[in-house]
Amino acid sequence: MTQPFNATTYLTERRISAGDGGRVALRLPRGTVTYEQLDDEVRRIAAGLVRLGVRPEERVLLCMVDDLELAAGILAAMYIGAVAVPCSTMLTGGELAKLVVDSRARVLLGSQEFAANVVTAATDAPDLRHVVLTGPTRPAVAGVENLTWDELRSGEPLDAPYATWDESPALWLYTSGTTGKPKGAMHRHVDVRFVCETYAMQVLGIQPGDVCLSAAKLFFAYGLGNSLFFPLSVGASAVLEPARPNPQLFTERVREHGVTLFFGGPSFWGPMLAAGLPREAFATVRNGVSAGETLPARMYHGALEQFGFEILDGIGSTEALHIFISNIAGKVVPGSSGFPVPGYRVELRRDDGSIIEGSDEQGMLFMAGESICTGYWCRTDVNRAVFQGEWMRTGDQYVRGADGSYTCLGRADDVLKVGGIWVSPTEVETRLLEHPSIGEAVVVGVPDADGLDKPVAYVVPLEGATLDPDEVIAFCKEGLASFKRPRQVHTVTEFPKTATGKIQRYRLRALAAESGGVLDYP
Repeated sequence: MTQPFNATTYLTERRISAGDGGRVALRLPRGTVTYEQLDDEVRRIAAGLVRLGVRPEERVLLCMVDDLELAAGILAAMYIGAVAVPCSTMLTGGELAKLVVDSRARVLLGSQEFAANVVTAATDAPDLRHVVLTGPTRPAVAGVENLTWDELRSGEPLDAPYATWDESPALWLYTSGTTGKPKGAMHRHVDVRFVCETYAMQVLGIQPGDVCLSAAKLFFAYGLGNSLFFPLSVGASAVLEPARPNPQLFTERVREHGVTLFFGGPSFWGPMLAAGLPREAFATVRNGVSAGETLPARMYHGALEQFGFEILDGIGSTEALHIFISNIAGKVVPGSSGFPVPGYRVELRRDDGSIIEGSDEQGMLFMAGESICTGYWCRTDVNRAVFQGEWMRTGDQYVRGADGSYTCLGRADDVLKVGGIWVSPTEVETRLLEHPSIGEAVVVGVPDADGLDKPVAYVVPLEGATLDPDEVIAFCKEGLASFKRPRQVHTVTEFPKTATGKIQRYRLRALAAESGGVLDYP
């Protein structure tokens, strides 16, 4: 049976009841926020949403920088039984508009920095009724109520949360996953508690004295756990940095706040190792963490040698809310994803569905655990393929070593993972074909010097046309989030194809590798 439970009260009011009201919850460029102050802000935003008429289980979409407003907005939506939908700030206005429509959001909360994209996304959204922006200026979207953030929070704070259950919907996180089309992974209130009490407490060993800093932003499932759910669950604190991560800035944040748990991905750790940073700056860090892509063994050894801490690599997913296989401090197997997190089960299966019992045989990774989402919003066909009873098909090929560790061998399809984010080749190819001089386009993943995939485009120009690769890349950036852009563009006269006309992508990958060995991109 369902039980009364609200994820926000678990993260805020529970800490105040435990005597942590005066402890620092969030560390921001503008100053610190205690648990009592965060709770007050959450309940003020919650009251504002109720005044706007937001009802339980309606969606509140957020496109905001990592700051107090985003943290409070997510928590406030869950507090009133609504569904928080944090979205990537890297999306274009057109891409964001698809999520507004798909989620049927009633309210769109945005940061002033993304005002243009927010207005574009809100225009002609059939279910949207209110748009709120931080800063002094109201947005200007026809047909909806436009408010500033101060107007939203201007009333008295809400007295109590909505009476949600552990099974009540709390959070949607959009992922492209293996199909390319964005899908809203639907999470329950109890999922939040589960990831805190499994990975955070039993793998990271998070304590009230910890200070968390994450390169991944709050709109990622990974960043949401790192910077909000995990620290708040035990009375610790998180550093929220609105700016784009870079080695110098984040090193300064580590030193300034005495960071103890430092979260990133291989695309972040690589530049950190190359920046020549002083070892003493990381004296407070007891562990680094990595996810999103397999951490190359050289990065693990490099961090241990240069900075003096281990990086615990693991695999998680938006669908599972956070990491479900992870290395453990003092028992790291470099180059592997580690061992199943307590509370989760994993299986490797052959193509015929039989379970692989021994080691060193490649198979499809399936996982089971209480934090798996209830499914994708309005994606029946994909749901039936991915969620099979209590098990989820991850789409990753893995092998189990004799020591029980699991090592990723790659995706079972052609979808790319760039900087820890899924990128659909089809989506990039569609954009390329909008170019007036391109007749055909194929995008493949080619590994850089660390074995991390980067998108490379092969294009066939229209007859008589010439192409400037830099101009084509710029064209892609105008219509897509920048991380989806091809890193290189190669012009060819035709594509290698099978007898039935299917493009042989593996031959294009080989062609790219042969052109310069293992490619290295900026």
